[in-house]
Amino acid sequence: MAVVDNAVYVDGRRAREPESLDQTVETVRAYGDDAAAFCWIGMLRPDETEIKEIAEEFDLHELAVEDTVHAHQRPKFEMYGNTEFVVLRPARYVDEDEEVDLGELHLFLGPQFVITVRHAEEPDLSVVRQRLEADPELLAHGPFAVFYGVLDKVVDDYGPVLDGLQDDVDQIESQVWGGDPGVSQRIYELSREVIEFQRAVDPLAEIFEELRVRFSKKALDPNLELHRLFRDVQDHAMRVRERTQGLRDLLSNILTVNSTLVAQRQNDEMTRLTEAGFVQNEQMKKVSSWAAIAFAPTLVAGIYGMNFTHMPELDWVGGYPFAIGLMLAAALLLYVIFKRRGWL
Repeated sequence: MAVVDNAVYVDGRRAREPESLDQTVETVRAYGDDAAAFCWIGMLRPDETEIKEIAEEFDLHELAVEDTVHAHQRPKFEMYGNTEFVVLRPARYVDEDEEVDLGELHLFLGPQFVITVRHAEEPDLSVVRQRLEADPELLAHGPFAVFYGVLDKVVDDYGPVLDGLQDDVDQIESQVWGGDPGVSQRIYELSREVIEFQRAVDPLAEIFEELRVRFSKKALDPNLELHRLFRDVQDHAMRVRERTQGLRDLLSNILTVNSTLVAQRQNDEMTRLTEAGFVQNEQMKKVSSWAAIAFAPTLVAGIYGMNFTHMPELDWVGGYPFAIGLMLAAALLLYVIFKRRGWL
């Protein structure tokens, strides 16, 4: 059986520890409708058979049972007759992997019972149970006192998650200004974790609104002190929401700044490449110009160097001076043309 703790409380104190669910139900019923007596059954990763067994004992609604069996629910607060069904998403931050590990916690709240179903090891509700048992006056308020303790624990555990995310955001800012090329992927991955965390936090507003409506309908209810405690948790949850939204906005701004810096670096690199290409082009102009100047005399010398028998210039007295003059004139003409064009 996945039951990790099973106790009956009377006037805020642990009175009995039944050995089975049947004994638990019988013990609670023996107290009649006395609101000061209720049972708290804690379960960890129960299978479908175990969930349906406890559903039969406490007449839980089939839709709520189905949600518990399949899990993967968003945080919510629903009423099924005299039973409230609550889904919470506890979280812890795995700094080594920069991941938000989200668990799932279900609560069934009845007039004389509380059933907590954990689908992950965290949070450790034994800490909550010990804290409430140390305050019988608070626990005497019944199932909603347990709800308060669990909700307070879940919201308090969000603090270290935000601190871990903030540390990584600070590191990312340093990477961005340091020009780390791999920071973009880290920004995207951390943004995804913040969004997943936000999906666990934002629905809490709906839960607190439902609680406000419930307590407003019971203005004379003796649980006014419990109402104040819930408002305190609500204040903490609001701060968590604000910090989460702030981190999401900050990551969005960092991503924009990083994109701008990357584009600027790319532009600078393109400018350097363009300047290098310009310098290289100027060098090529000079090399090509001198090659053309050297080519003209070479062409003339090559023709005159063929030494064929029937060449009119071979018997011409002025043939040699003419060839030399032609080579110099051609080279000079090309030099003047390239110089005017700025190639030399």
